[in-house]
Amino acid sequence: MPASKAQQKAVSKYMKQNYDEIKVRVKKGRKAEIKSHADAIGESVNNFIGRAIDETMNRDNQTAPAPKPDKE
Repeated sequence: MPASKAQQKAVSKYMKQNYDEIKVRVKKGRKAEIKSHADAIGESVNNFIGRAIDETMNRDNQTAPAPKPDKE
């Protein structure tokens, strides 16, 4: 049974209040490759991309060079 207008409105309101959206563009064919990889490891594409972002940010923060001192 399709969602009622009220249900659709409630879901839309919830999504707007609790999530930000980021649009990612990839070359033709890459989407299928990403989906296939995510499926192979039992994740949704959204979860896989979120995890990839988290892991990259954590790695970048651990290997960030020390700030250079100001010259006076």
